Amino acid sequence: MSIEVNNETTLPADEERLVAVGRFVLDSLFVSPEAELAIMLIDPEAMEKLHIEWMDLPGPTDVMSFPMDELRPGTAAVPAVAGVLGDIVLCPEVAEQQAKAAGHSVAEELLLLTVHGVLHLLGYDHVEPEEEAEMFGLQRKLLFEFLGHQPPKETTH
Repeated sequence: MSIEVNNETTLPADEERLVAVGRFVLDSLFVSPEAELAIMLIDPEAMEKLHIEWMDLPGPTDVMSFPMDELRPGTAAVPAVAGVLGDIVLCPEVAEQQAKAAGHSVAEELLLLTVHGVLHLLGYDHVEPEEEAEMFGLQRKLLFEFLGHQPPKETTH
């Protein structure tokens, strides 16, 4: 599995850990070990340009995903075909703001955003409530498994 990270910002990022979480998610979802993924970290100005160009939305965002070969998750019996998964673009400065608001580290936020980006590349979305529940549930499960924790039980009120 080829996962490349390119940090174009002045902020430090644990590139090995971003590769590891990307690999974990792809392995967990039975994506071909020959798949290719690129992760880029950029500054807010560059992210805002992408956000306007591709989403017609102002301001920088935290993560954007650009699928290439439209790969989908496989199964243990039938792994996904090989191909170029696509690119994930992260904005560490936006991630830093979100991490502070959520009460966790920037490193954890970047891991979460990487999981989120990979899921988008694999066809998951969160436009509809059912899609959001599925994607965010899987995102949470995968991140907790990667971090070696059991996700807390959902509580109902």
